[in-house]
Amino acid sequence: MLVSSAFTLTVAMWCAGPAYADGTPGSSTATAPTGPHGGTGDQSVNASVGTSRIKITQVKGSGGGKGGTLAPIDSNWKPPACWYEPVYTPEQLKKASEAGNVDYVGIHESWSDSIFIDHYDKGEPEDNFDLNANSDSVADGYKNYNIGKGGYFWRSVAPDESDPDSWQCGRIMFWQPAGQVPKIPHAPTPKMLAEYAYNKVKVPETKIELKPQTKSTVNLPTWVWLDKGTFKDVAVRAELPNTGLWAETTAKPVSLHLDPGTDDADTFPASGTCTFNKDGSIGTPYKSGDASQNPPCGINYLHATDGNPYQLKASITWKISWKGTGGAGGDLPDGTFQTTQDMNVQEIQTINR
Repeated sequence: MLVSSAFTLTVAMWCAGPAYADGTPGSSTATAPTGPHGGTGDQSVNASVGTSRIKITQVKGSGGGKGGTLAPIDSNWKPPACWYEPVYTPEQLKKASEAGNVDYVGIHESWSDSIFIDHYDKGEPEDNFDLNANSDSVADGYKNYNIGKGGYFWRSVAPDESDPDSWQCGRIMFWQPAGQVPKIPHAPTPKMLAEYAYNKVKVPETKIELKPQTKSTVNLPTWVWLDKGTFKDVAVRAELPNTGLWAETTAKPVSLHLDPGTDDADTFPASGTCTFNKDGSIGTPYKSGDASQNPPCGINYLHATDGNPYQLKASITWKISWKGTGGAGGDLPDGTFQTTQDMNVQEIQTINR
């Protein structure tokens, strides 16, 4: 008699003068800044250079429960290492500077209060540490923090300040008219927001329940299936305040991949990848009469375990796309989320009379 097993998959990211630069350009040992990164007491302003003001909103899918962020299939791809954001109005910067509550003018550059006043109040120029400039870059100073001109002062942001690529955003904090995004390298774009949101997409775990529980039998296929509607699209929206920029990043489940945890096993199909059916299901449920058939999605173990269970891995591949401001859009690298569980395999017991 055929003993079958069924899986139920349940949906269950240089400086000038006395200024201070923390690390060496391009060095992997650059350290994150410490000390106050102040503002005016407003938490939306009083964030560090490692904290973005990008607002993330779940717009599709639960995003709750167990699960995690996606691992890009393309191991060479990573989200942006740094960019620039509007941080202070002229009035906010003046208040913060005069109170001594702001010191960082960039990811890797800290100034004393007197240099802040010299540059942003008295109009004295200062050096930019800008790897994107053709030559040494000098920033013109400001008079009285540009009070009365509106707009915002922009500053660089890096989720990981120790990332050597974060040195690419070396311009010191600069003013930009309201409603305008600067035309400089590493300025925010809809695609950049979509890439930032990639790590904010939380997909449900690929939880596997076996019948019988975590046990299979040598040379008897384990049928694997997934009811329709178990996995659904997940999407998040990223918006950068005071820029008009936004992007929505969507993850769509496209396939289930099974890795038996041993070479002594066959998978169905042979690739181990089971694609979603048109109705959103995977595979076909085992039913009486299927004993002589191989499952459309499943595993057949060829040798029993010896007390050390096989590590069965199941991962869902998600296709990632995005859309954003002005009709922009495109694709990002597919991502996966994997879970692992023990799989014990027994021999068929027979009695000879």
